[in-house]
Amino acid sequence: MREPPTVVIVMPAFNEAAVIGTVLSKIPAKIESFNTISIVVDDGSIDLTDEIARKAGAHVIRHMANVGVGAATITGLRAAKQLDAEIIGTMDADGQHDPAELERLVQCLIDGPFDVVIGSRLRIPSGMPLSRFAANLLLNFVTFVVYRKIVSDSQSGFKVFSKQALAAIDLNSSGYEICSEIIGEIYRKNLRYKSVPIRAVYTRYSRAKGQHFLNGINLILGLFIRLMRRT
Repeated sequence: MREPPTVVIVMPAFNEAAVIGTVLSKIPAKIESFNTISIVVDDGSIDLTDEIARKAGAHVIRHMANVGVGAATITGLRAAKQLDAEIIGTMDADGQHDPAELERLVQCLIDGPFDVVIGSRLRIPSGMPLSRFAANLLLNFVTFVVYRKIVSDSQSGFKVFSKQALAAIDLNSSGYEICSEIIGEIYRKNLRYKSVPIRAVYTRYSRAKGQHFLNGINLILGLFIRLMRRT
């Protein structure tokens, strides 16, 4: 009997023991006719992130050292390819993304014709701290300067890809600039995409776990280094 198709959710995580069990418990077991599988890439956590994720039913891949959210995402995407997933999603482990909205993103991808669907926080900015809103607008602009393309939320970690789209893109960023690199690959490979409004969940915890000022500076520097290498 043929196995049902799968949606694999990739979740990079670093020291998320406080919330990751709750986040995983809210991921739907099925989306349409697809079974869901969660992959947590523990990026060198020093807490119980990996243990709690396993108890919550996730497949866990552990980096022995913290090498960055980009590297952890790439590890998870490679694992999803090995599982031959039909649809692959990425989401944050800190509770900022509502797992219930996965169904809407996946349904949009299925209804198509799209290769990638991006959850856009900036299209429903209510509740987003003003500093975070302004920073994301700046990073949208920097992404445009580097890749000559812009989307409404270039830094969103909440995305779904078709199997074919994931096979087409080539990623090598180790840090936060991976989100901008994905935008560049969407346009470089002529993939069809759509931005879908999502409402981010901003708690005291998720605000503290978000990108800090230094991470933002490193992201911008990384993007401009990429620009210089191409000129």
